[in-house]
Amino acid sequence: MTRVYRRYVAIGDSTTEGMDDPDGRGGYRGWADRFAEHVARSQSGGGGPVLEYANLAIRGRTTARIRAEQLAPAVALEPDLATVVAGMNDILRGSFDVAAVAADIFAMQDALVSSGATVLTFTLPDPAPVMPIAKPLRGRVLALNEAIRKATADSGAILLDLGAYPVASDPRLWSDDRLHANSAGHERIGRALAYALGLPGFDDSWNASLPPPVRRPRHRAITAELAWMRRHMLPWAARHVMGRSSGDNRVCKRATPAPVDLGP
Repeated sequence: MTRVYRRYVAIGDSTTEGMDDPDGRGGYRGWADRFAEHVARSQSGGGGPVLEYANLAIRGRTTARIRAEQLAPAVALEPDLATVVAGMNDILRGSFDVAAVAADIFAMQDALVSSGATVLTFTLPDPAPVMPIAKPLRGRVLALNEAIRKATADSGAILLDLGAYPVASDPRLWSDDRLHANSAGHERIGRALAYALGLPGFDDSWNASLPPPVRRPRHRAITAELAWMRRHMLPWAARHVMGRSSGDNRVCKRATPAPVDLGP
């Protein structure tokens, strides 16, 4: 029998916040919103409880800051369903301590599982096919993914091993900045989490490969790389050199649990 859920709380960074999946109202939707809708809809048809949803994620947060700032408020909300996704901002820093990141990820998962929540997380896709300049970071991603797998096995959380599926690194599922999923990518992650949770009506079709891409002429590929560096990489690098973050002075988008709106 499928478990029913009353309150879902998401913690994390920009991917959990929903960048870059516009909601049409000046904000972001994202896989967490989509996953919440899947859970709520699966329960509404059977007369189950209305699902409340809170999203405490803030862009730019490292794993340590997510643990320090979001974990206690999340536990205090007494969720029976939670997602913990973190680590990408640590990978992008000059120094990367995988053991420390792993310890924080396990601590967050364990605290929420111990409080009675079903906890889900996922590994990170290989960044190299999406962002060729990121090939030197591949080793960090692989190390983090192994740490996430171990932490999840030890905590009793549910793992969506996203990084094990090549389609997760298809550039067509990523936004123009190459750091965040686009709407199609967020939609797939939402369905994948619903499948991992065992919701009725969901299968593994989320990992189906896209049609073969149309090969671009070399000059267009080079032009696209230069445009990406100008619009995204250089501003990001300048911000970090100055010790600033995209999440500075920002608050989470959904601090108070509220019923998931399934529309008409």
